[in-house]
Amino acid sequence: MNEKTVYLDSSALAKRYLAEEGTEAVDSLYRRAEAGELQLAFSIWNIGEVLSAIARALRLEWISEGEAKRASWALLRETLKFQGLGRLWTIPVRGDLLADAVPLLFRQGLTQPDGLQIVTCKEVRAEAFISSDRRLLRAAMQEGLHALDPVADASSLRSL
Repeated sequence: MNEKTVYLDSSALAKRYLAEEGTEAVDSLYRRAEAGELQLAFSIWNIGEVLSAIARALRLEWISEGEAKRASWALLRETLKFQGLGRLWTIPVRGDLLADAVPLLFRQGLTQPDGLQIVTCKEVRAEAFISSDRRLLRAAMQEGLHALDPVADASSLRSL
C-alpha cells in the first residue's frame, strides 16, 4: 500500500463499538479514513474477538441487550462500508500468517491470536500498530513495530 496504513488490534477496534477510554482516538482514525487521509487494516480474526467482547459486556451487564445488538451490527456494517470505500483492509487468517506467528509465542510469550496481530500488521506494512494491550504493545515494539496505545498515545495518533 502506498498510503499510510494504521493497523487496529482487537482491543483497539473494540473501542469503536464499546464506549470506553480511548474511544475518541479510535473514532478519529475512522473519521480520517473516511476522509481519505489514511487506510485502516485489521485481521478478519478481530471481528470475532470484538463480537466476543460485546457479548462479554452484555453478560457482565455493562451494556443492555439493545446496545449489544446495535454495537454488533455497527461493527459489521462499518466493516463492509469501509471495505466498500476502499478505506479498510481486512486480512484473512492464512496458514502462512499463523506459521509466522509461532516464533512469537516462544520469543515473546504471546498467544497465537496476539502473534497473529503482529505478523498481520507486518504483512500490511502498517505505519502504526494500535492496541490497548500493554503486553502486546511491548512485544510489538520489540518486533520493530511503531506501537501506540489509543489512550496513552492519543496525541501521537493524531499526528499519524
